[in-house]
Amino acid sequence: MTDPRMDVTGVGLLGEGLHSPGEPPAGIRRAPEGVDGLTTEHLIINMGPQHPSTHGVLRMLVEVDGEEVIAAEASIGYLHRGIEKLAEHRRYDAVGTLMDRGDYVSGIHGELAFAMAAEKLMEVEVPRKAHWLRSLTSELNRLGSHLVWYGTFGLDTGAMGQFLYAMREREALLDILEAITGQRMMFNYVRPGGVLADLPVGVDTKIKAFTDTFDTYLEEYDQLLGGNEIFQHRVKGIGVIGREKALAFGLTGANLRAAGVDFDVRKQIPYAAYPELDFEVPLGSTGDAWDRYTVRMGEMRESARMIRQLMEGMPEGEHTAKMPKVIRPSEGEVYASVESSRGETGVHLVSDGTDKPYRMHYHGPSLYALQALEDVLPGHLLADVVMMIGSTDVMLGEIDR
Repeated sequence: MTDPRMDVTGVGLLGEGLHSPGEPPAGIRRAPEGVDGLTTEHLIINMGPQHPSTHGVLRMLVEVDGEEVIAAEASIGYLHRGIEKLAEHRRYDAVGTLMDRGDYVSGIHGELAFAMAAEKLMEVEVPRKAHWLRSLTSELNRLGSHLVWYGTFGLDTGAMGQFLYAMREREALLDILEAITGQRMMFNYVRPGGVLADLPVGVDTKIKAFTDTFDTYLEEYDQLLGGNEIFQHRVKGIGVIGREKALAFGLTGANLRAAGVDFDVRKQIPYAAYPELDFEVPLGSTGDAWDRYTVRMGEMRESARMIRQLMEGMPEGEHTAKMPKVIRPSEGEVYASVESSRGETGVHLVSDGTDKPYRMHYHGPSLYALQALEDVLPGHLLADVVMMIGSTDVMLGEIDR
């Protein structure tokens, strides 16, 4: 029987850009083009939106020919919170709680991006100590986020043990962040003008105890996963996003640096205490899943190094500038960005002179990485799809927003 979705040449009509209700999206074909005689029907698989390994509520439509991926399309929106629209109805000092729910594993960075944008509008001078506290909590949060990536990336490739170890270290980090901010995930710590509070008594001891052992543990973790030959075969040469493609898709963060592009907001557009810190920016060469792994492992080493510098050189002074009870910036338009755990997280803010933003755009780096994946997945095996998603460390909270 002739498939009504096929034309006389055997080309899927959907491949020509047509789309009707109940059909796969444009670009997904039912059979190979130009086939004469016997054909192998392609299978269209729905990965998600409940798939446990897609790092958020992601639905990926994958067309396969046997085990080979022919085409892939991400279907997003299952985690949409309306952050940008809600920001128009929140006072400036209340928008940080919305940013926490974007990249919810790395909330400090979203809060900081918005606070910096608001401070630009107000032309506020932030105290030096507040800058150092912001960098300290940012690097603690970056470590916690990267440990989640490390553990789940191992699960994506079939390993289990390293996940349990990673969660042990992350629990210690969350205890520290809870002591500083009062929360374990939705911190609401960074505010326009500075931070909520100074470091509490005793937290310096917790941070020192963590940093004294973390470097040793991290080397063990690297050997446990990165030193495994099976893991290396799973990731080396797979999911290559080279320099040109990374730049074309607008990638930032570890996904860009894995391709050898030396761009880090902390270096190129310095903010907070980073101009006063000594740290390196790890780089890859080919942009494959292995490079993305080694770059993030290197970033964890540098974050631990920065945390020690920040604790040793923590200045005295106020933790926040003197701010009005109700923030009303003058009319204007600004953009501010930070180097979050996933790349350049930015906030484009427009003020009309009232106590609420007129418009806010949340620039999340994960969206660009997900778009690049659609281009890279074809030609790989189905078993590599989840691993490649994990290697880019996308966060659906900031993709859907």
